[in-house]
Amino acid sequence: MNRPLAVFDIDGTLVDSRASIFRAATEAARDLGLAEPAYDRVRQIVGLSLPKALHVLEPALTDAELADFVAAFQRSFQRMHAEQVVEPVYAGAMDTLRRLKRDGWRLALATGQNRRGVTRNLARAGWADLFVSSHCAEDGPGKPDPAMLFAAMAASGADAASTTMIGDTSHDISMALGAGAHPLGVAWGFHTRDEQLAAGARHVADDFTDLEAALDRFASQSRIPQDVR
Repeated sequence: MNRPLAVFDIDGTLVDSRASIFRAATEAARDLGLAEPAYDRVRQIVGLSLPKALHVLEPALTDAELADFVAAFQRSFQRMHAEQVVEPVYAGAMDTLRRLKRDGWRLALATGQNRRGVTRNLARAGWADLFVSSHCAEDGPGKPDPAMLFAAMAASGADAASTTMIGDTSHDISMALGAGAHPLGVAWGFHTRDEQLAAGARHVADDFTDLEAALDRFASQSRIPQDVR
């Protein structure tokens, strides 16, 4: 049976990390004596690997300065973890993931986080049992390169026709298109609906109920057996 594969981004899709990522970028800039970035600039870089993201944010930095910026960003997150700052899972996310798993979907993660961040998320209650595999920027080329999505398909034995990528940024959409997978966006994360549609999203869901309906349509249109939707 050609069971569908749903690959989920984490930040801005399953987990509301808007405040923590903006705080880390702001504190890191302050540590290096850089101008504190506006949120609108920070949200554009989310999803990329951290060095690439911070290079986009501050393109004039030397390699050594960029390495310092990356280290300062990571230190900010370490402070937040020491303070036991917990980034909340979006309401409805776990219900959707459990329903898909129960109905036979294969689930995977593809994120711009490093492996340490992925490990922390997989330690959340119930997460480890949901996902067949997880893929991050440290595994190879980060988004929008399709490498992570190809790896998720290989780990699940899925093909592009039965795979959909769900994310909140144009980087997720571009990765999906590069892999030949079905690109779905969500409206509650970092990039706007218009930015995701312009990148090629087939649909941008308003909430998890809307997302489930879009996934059902994908399963049906992909001729995936109707008892696995």
